[in-house]
Amino acid sequence: MTFQVGEKVVYPNHGVATIENISSRAFAGQQERFYLLRLSAGSLTVMVPFSHADHVGLRKVTRNGQLARVIEYLGEGRRKRQQDWKDRFKENTEKMQKGNLLEIAEVLKTLLVLQSDKPLSFREKKMLDRARHMLITELSTSRGWSEADAARTLDQALCKAQLHLPEKI
Repeated sequence: MTFQVGEKVVYPNHGVATIENISSRAFAGQQERFYLLRLSAGSLTVMVPFSHADHVGLRKVTRNGQLARVIEYLGEGRRKRQQDWKDRFKENTEKMQKGNLLEIAEVLKTLLVLQSDKPLSFREKKMLDRARHMLITELSTSRGWSEADAARTLDQALCKAQLHLPEKI
């Protein structure tokens, strides 16, 4: 999959980014083309080689059909949660790294259910905040909404499952 300068993409585990430039550089004696991404959260830039774009999971912003499924999922009843902290954290980390929006929604919902029973660890709080951010930015980017409108939509869906979107940490 190739992308164009100015296009919005998703860089897994970090969220929505804009392709600012496409350049070539010599690397290990060979010319390699790179995407220069500017992440929407802060001023962080990342260079992703064309040859690794699929491997890192760089993808287009999710379209409305998949977003509707994510919102529907968030409103469904609570799910059984993984009991062991290490297993749960490992599974959630893998889902976040894949960058699939429905899996990120699963991480958010799992952590919200857990949080309603007991306090989250520091690492899980950070993961919850990152999942929240990724869902909000992708929803707002895809639908052309403000982040406040996207957060409100997600919170309304979560309310159906007696959960609430946390404030940003």
